[in-house]
Amino acid sequence: MSLVYAAILAAGFGTRMKSSTPKVLHKICGRTMLEHLVCNLEKTKKIEDIFIVVGYKEDEVKKVIGKKVTYVRQEKQLGTGHAVMQLFDVLKGKAGNLLVLNGDVPLYRSTTLESIILKHLQQQATATLVTATLENPYGYGRVVFQDSKIQGIVEEKDADEEIKKIKTINTGTYVFALPELFDYLSNLTNDNKGKEYYLTDVIGKMVAKNKKVVVYELEDKEEALGVNDSLQLALVTKIMRERILQKHMLKGVRIVDPGNTYIDVDVVIGKDTVIEPFTILKGSTSIGSCCTIGPNVELEDVTLEDFVTIKHSVAKNSFCKQGSVIGPFSYLREEVVVGEENKIGCFVDLKKTTLGKNTKVTHLAYLGDADVGDNVNFGCGAVTVNFNGVEKNRTIIKNNAFIGCNSNLIAPVLIDENAYVAAGSTITEDVPKNSLAIARKKQLVKVDYVKKLIAKFKSKKS
Repeated sequence: MSLVYAAILAAGFGTRMKSSTPKVLHKICGRTMLEHLVCNLEKTKKIEDIFIVVGYKEDEVKKVIGKKVTYVRQEKQLGTGHAVMQLFDVLKGKAGNLLVLNGDVPLYRSTTLESIILKHLQQQATATLVTATLENPYGYGRVVFQDSKIQGIVEEKDADEEIKKIKTINTGTYVFALPELFDYLSNLTNDNKGKEYYLTDVIGKMVAKNKKVVVYELEDKEEALGVNDSLQLALVTKIMRERILQKHMLKGVRIVDPGNTYIDVDVVIGKDTVIEPFTILKGSTSIGSCCTIGPNVELEDVTLEDFVTIKHSVAKNSFCKQGSVIGPFSYLREEVVVGEENKIGCFVDLKKTTLGKNTKVTHLAYLGDADVGDNVNFGCGAVTVNFNGVEKNRTIIKNNAFIGCNSNLIAPVLIDENAYVAAGSTITEDVPKNSLAIARKKQLVKVDYVKKLIAKFKSKKS
């Protein structure tokens, strides 16, 4: 089989986005548009190498995509034909075919890309043009046919009123035979309103020379949708999100309200998990089976084992073991490990903390930089005081310890096994095994003193 190379055109300014971020780096469901495209090209087994034509803010593009592709620079953005010309040096002398795509079409499936390539190869075509039929084709180049035979492509800004009535559009995706493509590119002119070198003109020239140009009509026309502004970005994001939700539901995940659930493309969810409304699952989050997530939950780069429940909470870069119950209104900030059968309750803030099995932090507590054992119970208002103004220090709490309400554990400090910290204590020294620590001032009661106190306050006020 002939070799197939892929070229993504990603050098443009994307001025209609009105953003300092390069258009192809705007994110859709956890990946940039360009990453979606590269990922699906990588899944397409027929692709030998991937080239990206870069220009505007190329360093940002390279930082996101990395070294898995070859970059070709387009110094000046003079049109799609000019962009493909920049590939001449890297493809010079190579046989095979070149798949050309714009960098702002993230909805292509890898199976579709394979079908396009397969048709081109089976037809032994000089060029294959990918088309779609749209009810509202505004903004797209129109594909002109005569007696069912393609005649050429007319860009929107060069089209007359009759051409604009055509609903078959050029998607900007092609497969060309090499090295014939470069023979035609070398004869391109920019005699048009945009003063650009159009790749579409190559199709017209090939037709005029009776070369075999075939058309691939997309079955799912949504795959052709490109992104030029924030409105189109929102539309494409909606379509991508619906695809992701459908995939999970077909695998046994129950999503109660798909219209109010947001899941990134790389998220993994086990069967029989229930996703309640207003849940946002981001990044590389992985959720086990038989979990209940939501309502009102945001997870980013979080791993949950089976049978975890989390409600009305936020977690990032954390791990929750089997059977844990999180929330409502819990915050797992980063590098948190919640042990098996833990209960993390309302208004609990955890950071860089590891909790053992069957530990309970049920309300109004902060645990930062702490290593906590099994069967530890934290009372309301417990705090590990981890920052001394210069550096962070760790608190170590061993198995079966009890931390009373409104206790401050001043790190670095050790609360050993079976130790008991009395409510209201500020602990600055280690507490040995099986010991009770009380660190608070002795209570003083002044009988019948309230009247004197109020009189004193009034005297000061006057």
